[in-house]
Amino acid sequence: MAQVSNVLGIINPVEEIISYCHSRGCLVLVDGAQGVVHSSVNVAEMDCDFYAFSGHKIYSAPGVGVLYAKKDLLEQMPPYMGGGEMIGTVNWDNTTYAPVPRKFEAGTQNIAGVPTLKPALEFAASLRTAEIASEQEEITSYMLNQLSAIEGLTIFGYPDDISRKIPLFSFAVEGAHHEDLALILDKMGIAVRSGQMCAEPLMDRFGVSGMLRTSFAPYNTLKEAEYFIECLMKAINMLR
Repeated sequence: MAQVSNVLGIINPVEEIISYCHSRGCLVLVDGAQGVVHSSVNVAEMDCDFYAFSGHKIYSAPGVGVLYAKKDLLEQMPPYMGGGEMIGTVNWDNTTYAPVPRKFEAGTQNIAGVPTLKPALEFAASLRTAEIASEQEEITSYMLNQLSAIEGLTIFGYPDDISRKIPLFSFAVEGAHHEDLALILDKMGIAVRSGQMCAEPLMDRFGVSGMLRTSFAPYNTLKEAEYFIECLMKAINMLR
Protein backbone atom coordinates (compact mmCIF):
# COMPACT_ATOMS: atom_id res chain seq x y z
CA MET A 1 0.00 0.00 0.00
CA ALA A 2 1.07 3.58 -0.58
CA GLN A 3 1.89 5.66 2.48
CA VAL A 4 0.90 8.74 0.48
CA SER A 5 -0.91 8.64 -2.85
CA ASN A 6 1.28 9.99 -5.65
CA VAL A 7 -1.87 11.13 -7.47
CA LEU A 8 -4.23 12.31 -4.74
CA GLY A 9 -1.66 13.58 -2.24
CA ILE A 10 -3.63 11.90 0.56
CA ILE A 11 -1.80 10.54 3.61
CA ASN A 12 -3.17 7.08 4.33
CA PRO A 13 -3.67 5.78 7.90
CA VAL A 14 -0.86 3.25 7.47
CA GLU A 15 -0.48 2.26 11.13
CA GLU A 16 -4.19 1.45 11.38
CA ILE A 17 -4.15 -0.54 8.13
CA ILE A 18 -0.98 -2.43 9.08
CA SER A 19 -2.47 -3.36 12.47
CA TYR A 20 -5.61 -4.62 10.78
CA CYS A 21 -3.64 -6.65 8.22
CA HIS A 22 -1.43 -8.18 10.89
CA SER A 23 -4.52 -9.22 12.85
CA ARG A 24 -5.54 -11.21 9.75
CA GLY A 25 -2.10 -12.76 9.27
CA CYS A 26 -1.11 -10.60 6.31
CA LEU A 27 2.28 -9.05 5.63
CA VAL A 28 2.42 -5.40 4.53
CA LEU A 29 4.77 -3.65 2.14
CA VAL A 30 4.52 0.14 2.32
CA ASP A 31 5.40 2.22 -0.74
CA GLY A 32 7.10 5.23 0.81
CA ALA A 33 8.14 7.07 -2.36
CA GLN A 34 6.05 10.10 -1.38
CA GLY A 35 5.95 9.47 2.36
CA VAL A 36 9.70 9.65 2.93
CA VAL A 37 9.82 13.04 1.20
CA HIS A 38 7.06 14.71 3.17
CA SER A 39 7.35 13.15 6.62
CA SER A 40 9.72 11.56 9.10
CA VAL A 41 9.46 7.79 8.90
CA ASN A 42 9.89 5.35 11.80
CA VAL A 43 9.46 1.82 10.44
CA ALA A 44 9.59 0.33 13.96
CA GLU A 45 6.66 2.43 15.15
CA MET A 46 4.83 1.85 11.88
CA ASP A 47 5.45 -1.90 12.29
CA CYS A 48 5.46 -2.46 8.53
CA ASP A 49 7.03 -5.68 7.27
CA PHE A 50 8.60 -3.99 4.25
CA TYR A 51 9.17 -0.32 3.37
CA ALA A 52 10.48 0.81 -0.02
CA PHE A 53 11.25 4.11 -1.69
CA SER A 54 13.11 5.41 -4.72
CA GLY A 55 16.09 7.67 -4.12
CA HIS A 56 15.45 10.22 -6.86
CA LYS A 57 12.22 11.33 -5.15
CA ILE A 58 14.34 12.58 -2.27
CA TYR A 59 17.04 14.20 -4.46
CA SER A 60 19.62 11.40 -4.82
CA ALA A 61 20.92 10.20 -8.17
CA PRO A 62 18.44 8.15 -10.24
CA GLY A 63 18.70 4.38 -10.17
CA VAL A 64 19.07 3.93 -6.42
CA GLY A 65 16.55 3.16 -3.72
CA VAL A 66 15.91 1.46 -0.41
CA LEU A 67 14.09 -1.69 0.65
CA TYR A 68 13.72 -2.16 4.39
CA ALA A 69 12.42 -5.47 5.72
CA LYS A 70 12.19 -7.16 9.06
CA LYS A 71 15.28 -9.34 9.43
CA ASP A 72 13.43 -12.57 10.18
CA LEU A 73 11.49 -12.20 6.91
CA LEU A 74 14.64 -11.59 4.88
CA GLU A 75 16.25 -14.66 6.42
CA GLN A 76 13.27 -16.78 5.36
CA MET A 77 13.18 -15.45 1.80
CA PRO A 78 15.32 -17.00 -0.97
CA PRO A 79 17.51 -14.71 -3.09
CA TYR A 80 15.94 -13.65 -6.37
CA MET A 81 19.25 -13.18 -8.24
CA GLY A 82 22.56 -15.03 -8.32
CA GLY A 83 26.01 -13.51 -8.58
CA GLY A 84 29.06 -12.36 -6.73
CA GLU A 85 28.91 -11.17 -3.11
CA MET A 86 25.66 -12.99 -2.28
CA ILE A 87 27.31 -16.41 -1.94
CA GLY A 88 28.46 -17.98 1.31
CA THR A 89 29.91 -21.26 0.07
CA VAL A 90 29.59 -23.22 -3.17
CA ASN A 91 30.33 -26.91 -3.78
CA TRP A 92 28.93 -29.74 -5.90
CA ASP A 93 26.40 -30.74 -3.27
CA ASN A 94 25.20 -27.50 -1.74
CA THR A 95 25.20 -23.71 -1.91
CA THR A 96 24.86 -21.37 1.05
CA TYR A 97 24.18 -17.66 0.95
CA ALA A 98 25.77 -14.68 2.64
CA PRO A 99 23.99 -13.10 5.61
CA VAL A 100 21.36 -10.46 4.86
CA PRO A 101 21.47 -7.95 3.29
CA ARG A 102 24.28 -9.31 1.06
CA LYS A 103 22.16 -12.35 0.29
CA PHE A 104 20.03 -10.11 -1.97
CA GLU A 105 22.83 -7.93 -3.42
CA ALA A 106 24.18 -9.92 -6.33
CA GLY A 107 26.90 -8.49 -8.55
CA THR A 108 28.28 -4.98 -8.61
CA GLN A 109 26.11 -2.41 -6.88
CA ASN A 110 25.33 1.05 -8.23
CA ILE A 111 28.61 2.47 -6.95
CA ALA A 112 27.94 5.87 -8.55
CA GLY A 113 24.39 6.29 -7.28
CA VAL A 114 24.42 4.75 -3.81
CA PRO A 115 26.83 7.32 -2.27
CA THR A 116 24.38 10.10 -3.17
CA LEU A 117 21.62 8.63 -1.03
CA LYS A 118 23.05 9.50 2.40
CA PRO A 119 23.57 13.25 1.70
CA ALA A 120 20.16 13.34 0.02
CA LEU A 121 18.50 11.98 3.14
CA GLU A 122 20.47 14.39 5.31
CA PHE A 123 19.40 17.29 3.08
CA ALA A 124 15.75 16.22 3.29
CA ALA A 125 16.01 15.93 7.07
CA SER A 126 17.46 19.45 7.28
CA LEU A 127 14.32 20.77 5.56
CA ARG A 128 11.97 19.37 8.19
CA THR A 129 11.80 22.49 10.29
CA ALA A 130 8.76 24.05 11.94
CA GLU A 131 9.08 27.09 9.68
CA ILE A 132 9.08 25.04 6.47
CA ALA A 133 6.25 22.82 7.75
CA SER A 134 4.17 25.91 8.42
CA GLU A 135 4.78 27.28 4.93
CA GLN A 136 3.92 23.91 3.38
CA GLU A 137 0.61 23.94 5.25
CA GLU A 138 0.00 27.50 4.06
CA ILE A 139 0.74 26.47 0.46
CA THR A 140 -1.63 23.50 0.74
CA SER A 141 -4.47 25.65 2.08
CA TYR A 142 -3.85 28.38 -0.50
CA MET A 143 -3.74 25.96 -3.42
CA LEU A 144 -6.91 24.14 -2.42
CA ASN A 145 -8.78 27.43 -2.04
CA GLN A 146 -7.51 28.88 -5.32
CA LEU A 147 -8.00 25.75 -7.40
CA SER A 148 -11.51 25.26 -6.00
CA ALA A 149 -12.43 28.75 -7.19
CA ILE A 150 -11.51 28.09 -10.85
CA GLU A 151 -14.58 27.41 -12.98
CA GLY A 152 -14.57 23.98 -14.60
CA LEU A 153 -11.63 22.69 -12.54
CA THR A 154 -11.98 19.43 -10.62
CA ILE A 155 -9.52 18.57 -7.83
CA PHE A 156 -8.87 14.89 -7.25
CA GLY A 157 -7.95 14.27 -3.63
CA TYR A 158 -9.63 16.84 -1.39
CA PRO A 159 -9.74 15.38 2.14
CA ASP A 160 -12.12 16.40 4.91
CA ASP A 161 -9.06 16.91 7.12
CA ILE A 162 -6.44 19.11 5.43
CA SER A 163 -3.75 17.68 7.73
CA ARG A 164 -3.99 14.46 5.66
CA LYS A 165 -2.99 16.32 2.48
CA ILE A 166 0.57 16.93 1.26
CA PRO A 167 1.22 19.89 -1.09
CA LEU A 168 0.53 17.81 -4.19
CA PHE A 169 -2.45 18.61 -6.39
CA SER A 170 -3.94 16.65 -9.28
CA PHE A 171 -6.77 18.14 -11.27
CA ALA A 172 -8.53 18.34 -14.62
CA VAL A 173 -9.89 21.43 -16.35
CA GLU A 174 -12.98 21.25 -18.51
CA GLY A 175 -12.18 22.36 -22.07
CA ALA A 176 -8.40 22.29 -21.57
CA HIS A 177 -6.41 19.11 -22.18
CA HIS A 178 -3.91 18.27 -19.44
CA GLU A 179 -1.04 17.85 -21.90
CA ASP A 180 -1.70 21.23 -23.52
CA LEU A 181 -1.76 22.90 -20.11
CA ALA A 182 1.54 21.23 -19.19
CA LEU A 183 3.23 22.42 -22.38
CA ILE A 184 2.10 26.01 -21.87
CA LEU A 185 3.15 26.01 -18.20
CA ASP A 186 6.54 24.66 -19.22
CA LYS A 187 7.05 27.75 -21.38
CA MET A 188 6.38 29.83 -18.27
CA GLY A 189 9.09 28.03 -16.32
CA ILE A 190 6.78 25.68 -14.41
CA ALA A 191 7.37 21.92 -14.44
CA VAL A 192 4.28 19.79 -13.89
CA ARG A 193 3.28 16.21 -14.60
CA SER A 194 0.52 15.35 -17.04
CA GLY A 195 -1.01 12.04 -18.02
CA GLN A 196 -2.04 8.95 -16.07
CA MET A 197 0.60 9.22 -13.30
CA CYS A 198 1.35 5.47 -13.54
CA ALA A 199 -2.16 4.95 -12.14
CA GLU A 200 -4.44 4.10 -15.06
CA PRO A 201 -7.04 2.25 -12.91
CA LEU A 202 -7.42 5.41 -10.82
CA MET A 203 -7.97 7.45 -13.99
CA ASP A 204 -10.73 4.99 -14.93
CA ARG A 205 -12.19 5.35 -11.43
CA PHE A 206 -12.57 9.11 -11.95
CA GLY A 207 -13.55 8.82 -15.62
CA VAL A 208 -10.68 10.88 -17.05
CA SER A 209 -7.99 10.17 -19.63
CA GLY A 210 -5.37 11.92 -17.53
CA MET A 211 -4.72 14.68 -15.03
CA LEU A 212 -2.39 17.59 -14.42
CA ARG A 213 -0.31 17.35 -11.25
CA THR A 214 1.73 20.01 -9.51
CA SER A 215 3.94 19.07 -6.56
CA PHE A 216 5.53 21.49 -4.12
CA ALA A 217 8.86 20.57 -2.56
CA PRO A 218 10.00 21.75 0.89
CA TYR A 219 12.06 24.51 -0.75
CA ASN A 220 9.08 25.98 -2.63
CA THR A 221 7.43 29.13 -1.31
CA LEU A 222 3.96 30.62 -1.13
CA LYS A 223 5.05 33.25 -3.66
CA GLU A 224 5.80 30.46 -6.12
CA ALA A 225 2.35 28.98 -5.47
CA GLU A 226 0.83 32.36 -6.30
CA TYR A 227 2.88 32.48 -9.50
CA PHE A 228 1.63 29.02 -10.41
CA ILE A 229 -2.03 30.04 -10.07
CA GLU A 230 -1.37 33.17 -12.15
CA CYS A 231 0.24 31.13 -14.92
CA LEU A 232 -2.40 28.40 -14.77
CA MET A 233 -5.14 30.97 -15.33
CA LYS A 234 -3.27 32.35 -18.33
CA ALA A 235 -2.88 28.84 -19.77
CA ILE A 236 -6.56 28.00 -19.24
CA ASN A 237 -7.67 31.24 -20.89
CA MET A 238 -5.44 30.53 -23.89
CA LEU A 239 -7.09 27.13 -24.44
CA ARG A 240 -10.73 28.01 -23.82
